[in-house]
Amino acid sequence: MLTFTDQARQMVRSFMDQNDGELQALRITLRNGSPLAPGFELSLVDLQEAEPEEMEVDLGDFTVLVEKESADRLEGATVDFVERLNESGFEIRPAEGKSLADSEAPSGPLADKVREILEGQVNPAVAAHGGRIDLVDVQGTEVYMEMSGGCQGCAMSRMTLRQGVERMIRQAAPEVTEIHDVTDHSAGDNPYFTG
Repeated sequence: MLTFTDQARQMVRSFMDQNDGELQALRITLRNGSPLAPGFELSLVDLQEAEPEEMEVDLGDFTVLVEKESADRLEGATVDFVERLNESGFEIRPAEGKSLADSEAPSGPLADKVREILEGQVNPAVAAHGGRIDLVDVQGTEVYMEMSGGCQGCAMSRMTLRQGVERMIRQAAPEVTEIHDVTDHSAGDNPYFTG
């Protein structure tokens, strides 16, 4: 069901050792996030704390507890411990072709307003650079967008988002409190500007 990298296994065992073996299970909880940036929480618990709605996955040196309703989204996922320039921590990568989030298209009045701005004003402008910006989620008054094509990995993408797209959206939908870029810019293979 789940694959743990060697680094992730080592970190889980290290955290368990710090608790003198009292916490023998790792609970993985999927939370609401955006379809491209789903939230998850990992916590060490006593195996006796397993809930009836959780299933146990025995990985040999420790047990993982997963909510049964989340099990299909975690099928084939890889848990890794990553260390990057300004961050370190656990990361869950879904199996190819799967998502950790429920990927229904965002709906409602705010999603409609934002989509209208993107399709009517933003995308015709960024299309000149081979780019596109899509709405991927709305959580309350927070908006999540993904850039693709020439915008993905573009050195000017942050300025495009903050100085152009965000202004247009806030003008049309002043109720928006935050705009999140959930683009994997490192995966961009044809950015319009390179840094």
